[in-house]
Amino acid sequence: MALSTHEIVNKLWNLCNVLRDDGITYHQYLNELTYILFLKMSEETGQEKHIPEEYRWQVLASKEGIELANFYRQLLLDLGTKGKGKVQEIYANSQTNIKEPANLRKIIKHIDELDWYEAKEEGLGDMYEGLLQKNASEKKSGAGQYFTPRPLINVMVRLMKPQVGERLNDPAAGTYGFMIAAYEYIKSENDLYKLSAKKNKFLYEEQFSGCELVDDAHRLALMNAFLHGMKGNIANGDSLSTLGESFKNYDLVLANPPLGTKKGGERPTRSDLVYPTGNKQLNFLQAIYRSLHQRGGARAAVVLPDNVLFEDGDGQRIREDLMNKCNLHTILRLPTGIFYAAGVKTNVLFFERGKKDKGNTKEVWVYDLRTNMPSFGKRTPFTEKHFTDFEAAYTAKNRKKVKDERWSCISRADIAKKNDSLDMGLIADDSIVKSEDLGDPIDIAKEALTELADITKELKAIIKELG
Repeated sequence: MALSTHEIVNKLWNLCNVLRDDGITYHQYLNELTYILFLKMSEETGQEKHIPEEYRWQVLASKEGIELANFYRQLLLDLGTKGKGKVQEIYANSQTNIKEPANLRKIIKHIDELDWYEAKEEGLGDMYEGLLQKNASEKKSGAGQYFTPRPLINVMVRLMKPQVGERLNDPAAGTYGFMIAAYEYIKSENDLYKLSAKKNKFLYEEQFSGCELVDDAHRLALMNAFLHGMKGNIANGDSLSTLGESFKNYDLVLANPPLGTKKGGERPTRSDLVYPTGNKQLNFLQAIYRSLHQRGGARAAVVLPDNVLFEDGDGQRIREDLMNKCNLHTILRLPTGIFYAAGVKTNVLFFERGKKDKGNTKEVWVYDLRTNMPSFGKRTPFTEKHFTDFEAAYTAKNRKKVKDERWSCISRADIAKKNDSLDMGLIADDSIVKSEDLGDPIDIAKEALTELADITKELKAIIKELG
């Protein structure tokens, strides 16, 4: 019987239980799964020509015991050092954490026995995205730091409207979610069969690009792009180093830069930032608006933490520079709890690069999606429906006619009076609490009772074990 993508994701993720005795973490498991899945997916999609014959799926699947373990280690080494193109990138610096050959054999056997027909019909990329989301939502994996919620990505892409022929970039690519969503958006909005061969080639090979510092995240991004049918021009390095100086002339940048500061507060090594600082997000913000061309129409949507909106010193100078060089037309204040890293307060800054370097921002519209919002989590999932009112306000022909308590406009002159602080637009009172936001009290009570019953059952099991 053919399995749906969701069922395959659950089966693959449940395999991680096999590796617990081997001391393998969730994150290591996803890397291990990626090494093995790449070979299987290459067979399923008829793209094994890039893999040496002696290391193709059927050869791996035929091995047993200690011979399998030794073969697998050699495969990782050889593909990472002698492989070509995408294969070498996927397996670069790869190594296995699986000690027991029986566990490795079990994973390969399970993958080989799955019916991939339905997953191929639904899209292998969706299957892999499902695994990435499982990994990000598992707090112990630590992967949530570079996983942007898909509803937020989809809304940002939809509002930015990427077009065929534009050059897109994500300088903090993570698992490449923004670029993949932009690619899917373009495919949904255009009849690719009507595009010229030149435009189709550009779409697949050149239109999308990114950069990712973390080796494991870079590997996952490459695999994600591969399974979505994209070439995946993803550099493995630091956008804030001299490497980033070559990232320029983009039509659209979509990004969620990493949180935190550089080790020891050190400044970026690239020389083209006017206000280099120890704050990584402020450096990324500068790098992003500098990477947009000045021909008109170049734009960006960037997720940034609250401190970027109000930090003094270099923070103020960078915000002033941003509002001079770009039209910072919209700020979306995001609710807490939507990222897997708990308690992070973030915003999306939407801006367009001006043709000149002065006076491009006249006013900033702010939408408060934070005040009086439900506590998001497993009980109240964060979905695209939560953005409905914001999207209506953002796309309105006349923003001043929008009647929404969460929507406000601040003039550039008023921002200047507050030392260019953009920490604004949040509603202080409870006037916009809606009963439906809080959920049905009966449902909440039922869920609490279910959770209590589960805890009781676990406690009884522990007591029984203790005798």
